Amino acid sequence: MEISVGHTPDSDDAFMFYAMLTGKIPSPDFSIKHIVEDIEVLNKKASNPELDVTAVSVHACAYIPDYTILRSGGSFGLGYGPIVIAKKMIPGDELKKLKIAIPGKMTSAFLLLQLIIGKFDYAEMNFTEIPSAVLNGKVDAGLVIHETQLSYDQEKLTKVLDVGEWWEKNTDGLPVPLGINVINNRLGPEIIKKFDDYLRSSIKYARSHTEEALDYAMRYGRGKPRSLIEKFVKMYVNEVTVDMGEKGELAIRHLFYMAKKKNLVPDFELKIAS
Repeated sequence: MEISVGHTPDSDDAFMFYAMLTGKIPSPDFSIKHIVEDIEVLNKKASNPELDVTAVSVHACAYIPDYTILRSGGSFGLGYGPIVIAKKMIPGDELKKLKIAIPGKMTSAFLLLQLIIGKFDYAEMNFTEIPSAVLNGKVDAGLVIHETQLSYDQEKLTKVLDVGEWWEKNTDGLPVPLGINVINNRLGPEIIKKFDDYLRSSIKYARSHTEEALDYAMRYGRGKPRSLIEKFVKMYVNEVTVDMGEKGELAIRHLFYMAKKKNLVPDFELKIAS
């Protein structure tokens, strides 16, 4: 059967889906219709819903009742995650008084930052525009995801808050739940299990064939050097990506427990594949 699959134009997603999309691990069950969109676009598509399988922010799960979370393909930080950048150091208690650029209201980064500093004034924009918006003074600070977590200092910016460090300290070391892949409930448990296994096989192939998978992922490198892309990919395609396990599932459930206590998400039923 044909399955529509959405992933982001990011090197870690490309790395995960490399074997699946290039036929390195052909499937007797699925043919893939491949869609590439920014994560916030995919979050909004999922609330429609438009795709059979799609990458989304964990935060988006509060608003997409038609989908089940796959156990494979998650982006979890292991002691690291999104960061807040500015042109100079800003005390943590001052951040909530400033205008902060965010990469989308449904991103996990936005939810996590609200857990840390409370509600704040923000400007929503594509994540690629955030560093220049900070440098040009359009905003006071920026919440950054993806490779800018590693390259901010090269862009003459300062890290003023590390979301990943905060999460690790406040959750006894749970992985930071950022992005996951979800599948439409209408496909049923048998298809859901088969696709989850297929995606897991693609991730395992990439992790055991790093150089060729990185060659493919570099087309989504946005001009960054290969060494930086390799570091970023290895950060976010880790053992929890292969299978979230108990810790990954607990991290997701704990995020929403914290968010519901502060009325940052509505009440909803979380669906995770078995």
